[in-house]
Amino acid sequence: MTETITRGAANQAGAHINKDAYAEAKDFLPLNGVDHVEFWVGNARQAAHYYRALWGFTPVAYAGLETGVRDRTSYVLRQNDITLVVTGALSPDTEIAEHVKRHGDGVKDIAFGVDDATSSWRETTKRGARSEMEPAELDGGEDGVLRRSAVGTYGEVRHSFIDRRDYHGAFAPGYRKIKKPAAAATGLSLLEIDHCVGNVELGDMNKFVEYYRDVFGFAQLIHYDDKVIHTEYSALMSKVMTNGNGRIKFPINEPASGKKKSQIQEFLDYYLDNGTQHIALRTEDIVGTVRQLRENGIEFLGMPHAYYETLADRVGDVGVPIDTLEQLGIEADRDEEGYLLQIFTRPIQDRPTFFFEIIERHGSRGFGVGNFKALFEAIEIEQARRGNL
Repeated sequence: MTETITRGAANQAGAHINKDAYAEAKDFLPLNGVDHVEFWVGNARQAAHYYRALWGFTPVAYAGLETGVRDRTSYVLRQNDITLVVTGALSPDTEIAEHVKRHGDGVKDIAFGVDDATSSWRETTKRGARSEMEPAELDGGEDGVLRRSAVGTYGEVRHSFIDRRDYHGAFAPGYRKIKKPAAAATGLSLLEIDHCVGNVELGDMNKFVEYYRDVFGFAQLIHYDDKVIHTEYSALMSKVMTNGNGRIKFPINEPASGKKKSQIQEFLDYYLDNGTQHIALRTEDIVGTVRQLRENGIEFLGMPHAYYETLADRVGDVGVPIDTLEQLGIEADRDEEGYLLQIFTRPIQDRPTFFFEIIERHGSRGFGVGNFKALFEAIEIEQARRGNL
């Protein structure tokens, strides 16, 4: 029988962690981790500059007219185990241009590294996944063969399955290596993608929880209901799905009823569909990384002084002085497994949709439930400024 326990440090009903989630996840779809995340954007060149100059990502590959690609331009950027791809349309009558027109800049593909792209596609489509790309072998000449396939998930987001075992190029056929990239920002330590959060319409959360369970073999790790994630004005519900090795974690959020519009509903109103709300990037030096990001011009949500007045009593020693946390706007939370430090950027594009989270974990596998109320109130201040609360 699965053991479900209330998260002790939160001291709130409605937050539950499934300690056996990794064991429950099925192994018919082995996933090696997130291979890359692709954004479809209005201007790929400028987006690449943003991630290089402000976030410290190094451009490693390029595809476009010069490489024989006629409908799009793509830049591949990398920092440690994080690979981002930014892709823009070269004409207005392409699916990329239509996607950007409808959604603004947003996540199109959360790609998984796999050992067998054909088996991954077969196992998911026979369980009900919508095929986005049948298995294909992409010939890279001397660089070898890249195998890939893809299926859909919420909204227009897809999951590609990428098999790189016989490919040794910079990224994929059709891309060329950037031999002398411009210098990336320094002083940053972003290591890997910790989790990717999807926002879905009211009533869709359980549908996609079941989708990841039945189609991908994921199990539910944590459930937060609106008793935990709420303020006086708004609320949301969230369930976190994970695969068997724990390398993939997907919280799925839906709005809950409240006096005013929640941040989830604001996202849906401006993205015009279910979509990826934010991606958490793991670091082992959140203080140095956030300090450098702020110096580079990245804007973060602010937390009130009152939050830090009681923080030490709630979380104890987290290895960073409370006044340093307050100075940088970093939040902290503790559960029965350890503690974490986290911070959220403001939306990184014109529409109030996608943003990033920076997270440093010390044992905790949670998502900062003790911070949810204060975080929601900070987001609501931003919503009120936009006239969307």
